[in-house]
Amino acid sequence: MFRDLIPKLADKFHVIAPDYVGFGYSDMPLVGEFEYTFDNLAAHVEELLLSRLGLKTFSIYVQDYGAPIGYRIASKNPGAIQGIIVQNGNAYAEGIGPGFDALKPLWKNRNAETEKAVRALLTLETTKFQYVNGVQDESKISPDSYHFDQMFLDRPGNDAIQVNLLHDYQANLALYDGWHAYFKKQQPRMLITWGINDVFFTVEGAKAYLRDLPDAEIHLIDTGHFALEDNCSFIAECIRRFFACKA
Repeated sequence: MFRDLIPKLADKFHVIAPDYVGFGYSDMPLVGEFEYTFDNLAAHVEELLLSRLGLKTFSIYVQDYGAPIGYRIASKNPGAIQGIIVQNGNAYAEGIGPGFDALKPLWKNRNAETEKAVRALLTLETTKFQYVNGVQDESKISPDSYHFDQMFLDRPGNDAIQVNLLHDYQANLALYDGWHAYFKKQQPRMLITWGINDVFFTVEGAKAYLRDLPDAEIHLIDTGHFALEDNCSFIAECIRRFFACKA
């Protein structure tokens, strides 16, 4: 998702965009060989940033799964965080939209039937929906985006990985209060750019950040879940201005 953003920032920023274990070009150990939880994904990203790369300070861009992973790292290492860019990355109960309704039976009672219903979502139809729903001009969304995602989703064994993570997503909600406490105490600099037509993470979730971070900069964009797909230039310029300003 950052393929267009990186070159727009690379002249001023050192940009690091790791794929999570099980995603993209990272290793994909099968379920049974690796514990696919948000705690574990966050631990591996934290090790990469702080230990292997030896970063002392950095900013994070969080979107979707990136929010619960990024906030685990940030709240554990508050002194390392120079700023947070949030783009449809949720941390408030009111931000959970109707797109999560299909997961709630799995959260309540994981069994063969509820898993089957969730596996039915791991299709090209649903993947495309995530990209085009809520956008103003679908022609601006490259078909490469959802076809590329689907290629990785269709790898043998990846459906079990996705079901485990979708089941574990409910664990993130239990951490919200702790993240709010981190926001209130540390007051990290925050830039919010949010696609307001997202059925997964609603605009109410974007506005909720202002309760704990009243000085956050917020831009509400008339698009969907993957705002970078059709608003990359605007978001890149917001980032450049945001970090050009003194804290």
